[in-house]
Amino acid sequence: MDRLHKAKMPTADHVSALKGGGECGALLRGLDWTANPLGHPEDWPAELSALVGITLASAQPMLIVWGPSQITLYNDGYAAMCGQRHPQALGRPFKELWFDIWDTVQPIIDAAYSGVSTSMDDIEFTMHRNGYPEKTNFAFSYNPVRNRAGEVLGMFCPCTETTASVAARGVERVERSGFLQVLEVALGATALLSGPDHVFRFANAEYAKLVGNRDIIGKPVRLALPEVVGQGFVAILDKVYRTGESHVGRQIPIELKSHPDAVARLRHLDFLYHPIRDEKGAINGIFVQALDVTEQVDEEQRQGMLNRELGHRLKNQLAMVQAIVNQTLRSADDLESAGKALSGRIRALAGAHDMLIEGRASRTTVDEIVRKALAPYDDDRGTRIGIGGPSLAIASRPALSLSLILHELSTNATKYGALSNDAGLVRIDWRTRPSPDGTEQFVLSWSETDGPPVTEPESIGSGTRLIRTGLSGTAACEVVIDYAPDGLRCEIAADLASFQNEN
Repeated sequence: MDRLHKAKMPTADHVSALKGGGECGALLRGLDWTANPLGHPEDWPAELSALVGITLASAQPMLIVWGPSQITLYNDGYAAMCGQRHPQALGRPFKELWFDIWDTVQPIIDAAYSGVSTSMDDIEFTMHRNGYPEKTNFAFSYNPVRNRAGEVLGMFCPCTETTASVAARGVERVERSGFLQVLEVALGATALLSGPDHVFRFANAEYAKLVGNRDIIGKPVRLALPEVVGQGFVAILDKVYRTGESHVGRQIPIELKSHPDAVARLRHLDFLYHPIRDEKGAINGIFVQALDVTEQVDEEQRQGMLNRELGHRLKNQLAMVQAIVNQTLRSADDLESAGKALSGRIRALAGAHDMLIEGRASRTTVDEIVRKALAPYDDDRGTRIGIGGPSLAIASRPALSLSLILHELSTNATKYGALSNDAGLVRIDWRTRPSPDGTEQFVLSWSETDGPPVTEPESIGSGTRLIRTGLSGTAACEVVIDYAPDGLRCEIAADLASFQNEN
């Protein structure tokens, strides 16, 4: 029997509870209520009439399940969720509508008929409402409806389909997860800050390492990294958040702590602060990326010092040659022997300068560096300069700076020290020794005797600054210069592993 035909049967057009309601209102008014377990709408209890009126007037999807037969009534909003089962489901038992998910729905409807409400957000069903399986999500509340005597007459359910929003959140979670995975392996330190207080909501492992693995997530920058506040970085973040303009810094000095109780140490960073905008274009956070370039800056400064000193040495070549000539002529027996000695020393000097200018592509030994650097300054008999120490490999970077230091010490000794007269002596020794932290150190000692009396200079020249820079490429290098009256002494100590390691 066609439940929706209108001819030759009583209508419910005059029932106030069924006024309006769009398509579902029209269908309910044309339903053959004489064949329905609910009976004609004129005879409905007040509770049902009131709920039907509310349901048809509401734009929100609403459902009524009523009586022992659990007859289904709903509005246009709910009809859209029924798919191809509408309009056949209207006025029929609730089980016929959702037969494919009845195992899940029945306990909820039974609870409502027992007087227990059930409310769920984003419950998931796999439905066949349109002829194929589809994953769906709903937010709903099944509420029992009682009469004045407290008896449950049926169930009322305002609800919303959340399939689209749940799917969107799922896509967003996948995208966010992929985005965070990219940030985690990104080059350098990365972090995401949210809100005007710049609260950390993500930081990769490199960023955590940079700030000493402190607990920063969920904290504003001012609390998480208090040492940066007075250095102007929070002010830069405020400006980026306020103006929406990115900020890039190159080799910027910053003092950071390795842990909350540590003393802040100077680092140099290349960094980017970039505003993050929401879907409406409003700024809601800042992306942070930083590269620790401290070692690069230190090396550039050290290399700059070496290059300046190298230029200084090249400008004084004639003075150096003149000193070697004078020393050679003083100790030579005749012009022929003096010429041979002078020629050999100039060749040795040229070889030393080749090494200083070009560097060494492979590792050499300390003995080779010392002998090549000091060869131009000894006499013919090799009695003015003493050399001694174990066979130790040296990497190219410290080899270059050691050559420069020995060159400077030798030049000073030739001009002012033990090699400036006929009796002075120079002794160079090297060795290894344990350091206080349990590692091994390389130690080189330079000592002069029997030269002119030594006095400490009133000002520090470029040569002394070069010596005090220590050995390039080494860790924990220390240089001590002692202007003892009976002869200058210099000791250089550096970490042995970095002294010998090319990297």
